[in-house]
Amino acid sequence: MSTIQRTEPRIDPAIWWWLAAAVGVVIVPWHMQQDGMRISGIFALFAGDADAASALGQSLFHKRFWFWPVIAALVVALAAFRPGLDRRGRGNLLLITGLGGLLAVIAQGWFIGVRGWSYPFLESAFGDLDERQFGIGWGGAMAFAAFAALTTTALALRGLFGGDRFVAGCVGLLIASITLFTVWPVRVAWNTLMLGIATATTCTVLGLAFALVVTRTGFRLKKPLRLLTVLPIITPPFVIGLGLILIFGRSGLINQWVAALTGVELGRWIYGFDGVWLAQVFSFTPTAFLVLIGVVQGISPTMEEASQTLRADRMRTFTSVTLPLMRPGLTNAWLVVFVESLADFGNPILLGGSFGVLSTEIFFAVVGAQADFGRAGTLALILLIFALVAFMIQRAVLGRASYVSMSGKGDSGLPTPLPDSIRRTAYCIALPWAAMTIFVYVLALAGGFVKVWGRDWTPTLSHFGRAFALEWTANGILWTGGAWGSFFTTIQLAAIAAPITAAIGLLAAWVLSRQQFKGKTVLEFALMLTFCVPGTVIGVAYILTYNIPPVEITGTAIILIICFVFRNLPVGVRSGMAAMSQLDKSLDEASTTLRASTFRTLTAVVLPLLKPAIVTALIYSFVRAITTVSAVIFLVSAQYEMATVFIINRAINGDYGIAIAYSTALIALMMLAIGLIQLVVGERKIGRRTAAPDPTPQIAAPPAGARA
Repeated sequence: MSTIQRTEPRIDPAIWWWLAAAVGVVIVPWHMQQDGMRISGIFALFAGDADAASALGQSLFHKRFWFWPVIAALVVALAAFRPGLDRRGRGNLLLITGLGGLLAVIAQGWFIGVRGWSYPFLESAFGDLDERQFGIGWGGAMAFAAFAALTTTALALRGLFGGDRFVAGCVGLLIASITLFTVWPVRVAWNTLMLGIATATTCTVLGLAFALVVTRTGFRLKKPLRLLTVLPIITPPFVIGLGLILIFGRSGLINQWVAALTGVELGRWIYGFDGVWLAQVFSFTPTAFLVLIGVVQGISPTMEEASQTLRADRMRTFTSVTLPLMRPGLTNAWLVVFVESLADFGNPILLGGSFGVLSTEIFFAVVGAQADFGRAGTLALILLIFALVAFMIQRAVLGRASYVSMSGKGDSGLPTPLPDSIRRTAYCIALPWAAMTIFVYVLALAGGFVKVWGRDWTPTLSHFGRAFALEWTANGILWTGGAWGSFFTTIQLAAIAAPITAAIGLLAAWVLSRQQFKGKTVLEFALMLTFCVPGTVIGVAYILTYNIPPVEITGTAIILIICFVFRNLPVGVRSGMAAMSQLDKSLDEASTTLRASTFRTLTAVVLPLLKPAIVTALIYSFVRAITTVSAVIFLVSAQYEMATVFIINRAINGDYGIAIAYSTALIALMMLAIGLIQLVVGERKIGRRTAAPDPTPQIAAPPAGARA
């Protein structure tokens, strides 16, 4: 039997796309022409007017340097068509040059406009740009389309889309069309995407640094550092934002200090992307830390010792064994923070200024004068698309690799000390951020202990008295403070919702990690949906759905508990899945072999090894139920007022003292609750020896009587 082999033609058809790119770069005017395309204007290489010249002509004769990357991509791409180059080699070269050409075309149009540099930071970095340029015309459009076609051809040559160039081209056409004419016009979508990527990446790095310091070093203040790490997650709304404004605002301490020393006014930089990003990093780093710490603790020291037995040094062990085993935690932490950033409402509404994101636009579409639910729904759909793409990328990064590091065998190894460079890097990242966190909180919470925040700094406890006043009467204690009602209601509802959220989340993680069934991927993504939809949308949707029969629960405590459970569910799911990825299935199989039921296996074998994930789910769900505001602001009633709504109303009325005093009391309460949760759940016991001490040399005191 003979087999039919696919043979590559002598001349690759992709050469025609390269020729199209060459025509767009060399011959045709790059920019749009006011009088249209003339026959005489087609040969624009030597045009005297820069705006009427081709890209090559502008770079050669008009000193427009920003076209050189486009020309370089075109020239290098020609090497992909040399004889003797195999299919995969041609695909690799075309992919690099095709993507490079696309990025070069996008960059020159994005960063340089009719007024020169499009962004102030570019003007500050490179100086004023005397040259200007108008919109992309036929030349730019031809080059863009041709480079895109070369990119999709390269993907097909590398085996994607079944190696079919036509299918790859169709997919590329659809993606480019949606990006250009659907996503790009919605500018807030780009703001949201850039903010989400920046926040998720920063928080994951910070969370990993804190997790390494807490679990793999001899740092003496581990417990205070761990408590400080989760402090932002237990902070009621607007406290972090107000602290940042006090420090970096136009009249903030840092701005006044810089102005006094240098005379430079830093201005209102805190209002916009920078301020929202900084506030989100403060807010969501604890989430990344809570997801990562259980994964870092769960890495088997036996594997690291085996690596060193094979003569690998500590750095090689960390990069080839430890870090790859952290990949489930890293990707899950990044995904959770990214989705949290998409749905964040409080930080953008306080610090966004003119920097709009999808969550705030959805809010204004719902509560504005027009009450445009259609626009709100469209913007919410874009949020879901972003979350879906991030979810798919996360699954692609993990792939089918195994990350098991705990099996039924004994595991009594010692965790390998971190390489010196990694340990120092973790310290340099975590400790300054911890100091910054303390500074922000001290300044922000000081408002609860002074008369008038920002003006009269006379110490006082009157705000606490107004919020939590007590009177002793003959009939017992009389709770006269204005905050007691919402305080007790919030504690009660959060205490009910937290264990339900943790139980459902970890059960879902077990089902998704251990069971195989059709539609599992759809179910996994569906569990993330409530996380990536802004809370305001959830609240409005709950009112519209549950305000009428057959399920009429608006205004009751039940709707608040349901909102808490399904709003906070994804963190329990993702942390549980990250922890489950480290557990060998042989543990389940051994239990089943001993005739234990599935329920018995889950409760007696799996759950004890998931204690870090249980702690994460309980802590997160409890504190988020107390600190959430956007999801419940439409659901509270006179009978069931939440603490965050009470705080927001006081802040809106300018009564910052009582708002911050209440926030301080809630922070103290949640710190106590975190300690109780960790005490009740306990730590995971996996039979390991005491962790290795920090290799940092210590100077011991000389014995008594010794000669100096």
